[in-house]
Amino acid sequence: MKTFGMPAGMWALFRRSFRDALVSVLGLDRAQAGRIARSAKKRYREIIAGLPEFERGDRFKMNIVNCAMLAAFLLCMEEKPAVSRVADYYREAMMIRPMRWFCRMSGKKKFSEKDIRGMKAAAALNAADRNLYSWNMEFLPYPDGSGYEARFSKCGICVLMKELGLYEYVPALCALDYAMSDAGGAADFIREYTLASGGPFCDCGYKKKESKT
Repeated sequence: MKTFGMPAGMWALFRRSFRDALVSVLGLDRAQAGRIARSAKKRYREIIAGLPEFERGDRFKMNIVNCAMLAAFLLCMEEKPAVSRVADYYREAMMIRPMRWFCRMSGKKKFSEKDIRGMKAAAALNAADRNLYSWNMEFLPYPDGSGYEARFSKCGICVLMKELGLYEYVPALCALDYAMSDAGGAADFIREYTLASGGPFCDCGYKKKESKT
């Protein structure tokens, strides 16, 4: 994957928050955080350069780019934190003001015709059949019309993190789904299984929030 375009843009957007969360969440001093961030930039570029290009229309490219960023910082830490602390770190680093705005805008379109078309297109693409670092999913509307489930049978994050020796931290990335859904404001996020925890699939359920009267 080329390092310019989305990967460069995502690094520019999030590098400070990933660095600052080393201090605010993980308790490192600013000198340590600066050293890790400088080293992580090189590792991030190396990880991105080793990934294939994603197909046009593959909506999951951003997911693997964000995973590469977290992985780069983890690989540059002398001591690896517990998974729960990394989940807090990743949430703090990712849920900055631009991301919260993005989630709110996405929430306004949730369950719209355009949203449903996009989900069906992602399901039909089955991109992981050709790109191990992408995802395969089914689109499963709830019978009562209250929302839908995206059910994943292949996960690019699982593949990449296993290759990098960081597979234990996949649940820390999965946990961000709850924060993003909350920030969107349109749906309650529901999950029973994840591939990383040995489940048969990874279910991402979105149930419409009840209107407040």
